[in-house]
Amino acid sequence: MAENHTYRVIVRATFDGLTDGARERLLAEVAEHEGIAGMRFGPEGSLAYDRGLKAFSMRYVVESDPDDGEEMAGALAEEKAEAYLKERGYGHGELRSTVTDMDTMKINRKSRR
Repeated sequence: MAENHTYRVIVRATFDGLTDGARERLLAEVAEHEGIAGMRFGPEGSLAYDRGLKAFSMRYVVESDPDDGEEMAGALAEEKAEAYLKERGYGHGELRSTVTDMDTMKINRKSRR
């Protein structure tokens, strides 16, 4: 059995069909989710959006068997995002994810001259 890989997953979508109450909650918390504050990767995820309440992104760290591939990591993150959004009553469009395998990512270091 292969050792798990660590994946960074960004899940994106647009808000859709937000109730007045959901809009109020999102706007009341916008400072916590705008810009860099909402762009942390973690197992619990972080939500980022702006005052326009149009699009949002969620960032997750997912550990998964590399044999399952990036598709599984994306699916796991999308499931977490779906549960988070549903629990809070935040309507949304189709979720799309971008996955980076941190264990295979090449880091280009600048050489000293």
